[in-house]
Amino acid sequence: MNQVPSSLAGLLSLLAPCFTAPSFQTFSMLTVGFIARIRENTVCGMLQAAGLAGDWHHSRAHAFFAYRRWNPDELGLALLGFLVSVLLEADASIALAVDDTLFGRSGKHVYGAHYLHDGAQPEGSGKRTRLGNCFVNVVLVIALPCTGGKTIGLPVLFRLFRPKDDQHPDRPSPPELGRKLIDLVIKHFPGRQVELVMDGAYASRVWQGLPAHVNLTTRMRANAAIHELPAPRREGQHGRTPLKGKRMASLAEIAKAATFKPVSLTGRDGKTRTALVHEFTCLWYKPFRTRPLKVILIRNPNSTKTDGFDIAIATTNTDATPAQTIERYDGRWVIETVHQEAKNHGVGDARNRVPGAVKRTVPFGFLTMTITIAWYQLHGDPQADLKERRTHAPWYRQKTTVSYQDMLAALRRELIRAEFHAQAHPNSTYQQITQPQPPSATAAA
Repeated sequence: MNQVPSSLAGLLSLLAPCFTAPSFQTFSMLTVGFIARIRENTVCGMLQAAGLAGDWHHSRAHAFFAYRRWNPDELGLALLGFLVSVLLEADASIALAVDDTLFGRSGKHVYGAHYLHDGAQPEGSGKRTRLGNCFVNVVLVIALPCTGGKTIGLPVLFRLFRPKDDQHPDRPSPPELGRKLIDLVIKHFPGRQVELVMDGAYASRVWQGLPAHVNLTTRMRANAAIHELPAPRREGQHGRTPLKGKRMASLAEIAKAATFKPVSLTGRDGKTRTALVHEFTCLWYKPFRTRPLKVILIRNPNSTKTDGFDIAIATTNTDATPAQTIERYDGRWVIETVHQEAKNHGVGDARNRVPGAVKRTVPFGFLTMTITIAWYQLHGDPQADLKERRTHAPWYRQKTTVSYQDMLAALRRELIRAEFHAQAHPNSTYQQITQPQPPSATAAA
């Protein structure tokens, strides 16, 4: 059996209230197995990498995902609470990104598997529509000291998406699942400022009724129907107060007559660039009803066209500057990076089929990624890892920060170190070897 290093055991102990005592032991060892596994992260593969293949029956690991009493939501909220308390200032807002991704599966009896579009696959690969389990994910977007202030994503909450059909017309859509997950965060952190960011596909009416301390930033559709803010009610006016003003022109028509101003932006890589922007306030009535939005039309300064725009971003935070809004939406890309890293390091490799296992194995893998990053932030040595990486790959000069792969390698080395220390005899019976003295010293004595 592999040993759990004390540094990792201390972090896992914060999650012990989410399990029974036997399940927590299984969770701890499967976490070690998931981290240590260098091939496919199947359930039996985790058990083997944890050094338990000859000690535990494989049914114990399978039963942990399929039948044991633990809730990924409770586990994710506990981990999110720890991250917020340790890595964020008390008055800092919680930045979250929402998106979904597809994990390919095979077999006729896999619960929740459907043929769905997989945008992560390269165009022309023939795999953009395939059988799989689609999960809606919520990721904490945060700049960590161990990454040199570079923004990174930490997955915390998850839901399995199943498309509607004739037998199940009431299944929730991905935006509806995302709203349920965000409501869990809002309830867990009452009154805390929350900044949501999502792609344009998630901009729907399910986000109506968000509290005032929760702001949302999303890409705006080019054909969005927008309206002016309603005029204030006049004294003596009869009838109900109008909810919206008159219909505004399309975004393309607004861009033709707009004056674009240059804005300096700082990207996730720390580099500065310039964009041309035009901002205005309006109502996007269908998705957000009467909540005012600030719309930012963005044009590339190097573009040859002199009218139109490249992208439109809308935010409910009307006090934010254009640079803040664009940089916040730019931070949404970390969730795409999270999905790619997850698939590269074994999340979704498990080949289980029953409902409980399908719903919880992928979240377990995502949460193990978050645990790995949190451990590295608390106990890792980024400068030493960067120096070692540059020594072994001196041609890789553009590398200035550690990646998730570097964090995972550091934690694997810690697991190996703990295993060797556990195997060493506590008390050596051999005398210490001393340096032999020269003959002159012996004669002088």
